[in-house]
Amino acid sequence: MENSKVTTSLDKVAAVIAKQLGKKVEDIKAEHRIVEDLNADSLDVIEMLMTLEDDYGVAIPDEEAPKLNTVGKIVEYLDKNVAKK
Repeated sequence: MENSKVTTSLDKVAAVIAKQLGKKVEDIKAEHRIVEDLNADSLDVIEMLMTLEDDYGVAIPDEEAPKLNTVGKIVEYLDKNVAKK
């Protein structure tokens, strides 16, 4: 059951990233680094995180944002912090 939750979260996060960066959802993998692998610039990252904050109803503190440098880390952060609500 836990595995399907992660897959669902990954799919949702991948959809947001794909839309933001003009990529195909199926090309976004958990291990991808946002800047290095997906070629996001700083504005892309900010807009993507703002969209995810709105979609998930969470606030990502400025000091946490630099730590969320892979798709998987974003998924883990959202799963952990959405569960706290």
